[in-house]
Amino acid sequence: MSLALVCMSHSPLLEFAEPPEDVSTAVDSAFAEARAFVAEYDPTLVVSFAPDHYNGFFYDLMPPFCIGYEALGVGDYGTTEGPLDVPADLSERLAEWVAERDLDIAISRRMEIDHGAIQPLEILFGGIDAVPTIPVFVNGVAKPFVRMARVRRLGEAVGSFLATLTDQRVLLIGSGGLSHDPPVPQWATANEAQRAMLLNGRHPTAAARDARQQRVIDTARDFAAGTAAIQDLNPEWDRALMEVFASGDLSPVDAMTPARMAEDAGNSAHEVRTWVAAFSALRSAGEYEVTSSFYRPIREFIAGFGVMTARQ
Repeated sequence: MSLALVCMSHSPLLEFAEPPEDVSTAVDSAFAEARAFVAEYDPTLVVSFAPDHYNGFFYDLMPPFCIGYEALGVGDYGTTEGPLDVPADLSERLAEWVAERDLDIAISRRMEIDHGAIQPLEILFGGIDAVPTIPVFVNGVAKPFVRMARVRRLGEAVGSFLATLTDQRVLLIGSGGLSHDPPVPQWATANEAQRAMLLNGRHPTAAARDARQQRVIDTARDFAAGTAAIQDLNPEWDRALMEVFASGDLSPVDAMTPARMAEDAGNSAHEVRTWVAAFSALRSAGEYEVTSSFYRPIREFIAGFGVMTARQ
């Protein structure tokens, strides 16, 4: 068994915004470097830690973690719609392994996933079914949030399971973050229509999905122009967290609290939990080396945008 890792920001705006040319070139270069890293490693299995944005998981039942035995892309923001190649037997064994280590884990035999999980697969592999993939949902949007130490324990448990797969080359993906505060409704301040969507907005009409997506696109345009009423990016916070991941000592994340994360880096900064889980899984196998690291605060994407690769 060997482990490698790609953690990366995602943005639904990748195909809908126009950053300055030098920024687009830098992002494309970072993606190309990550693709080359993955191609050289040639994984036989992917474990994808990703959040959701009220496209597959809703407040009618919101687990902190969920392992998919089957997964389908919902097709938001032009991402691929349809099934992933999920090795159900391995997913079941992983869920049992995690549960036996005193971590409460939900499972789904029909997980629906959005751009947060789909984008990295498209960017790294050119499609969503090129490599067998186990999807692991990590809640990064809906209160309440479990402590970061528990997210780290989830990653460690997944890593210890992967260590038993002696014939596999496993790529860990962490998708989300970094600092960003897109216009995602919060239950406490949502109106009646927004609460209905947060409770169960599955399978919206094409018109409803387009309207929701257009609000995000319009907000990104206004944010780039400096007129949007959302929280600013926090490059200092982003870079400090990436330095923690690069150090190999992940214990500092245990001190991070949900309220302070939102205050410092925006309501959607909770998506960095996917990075914590992925790096913790990698660290469980021993020391690792970060082989590339990219960061730019990109207002057109409403995201502190980072890409990191690492391997044992």
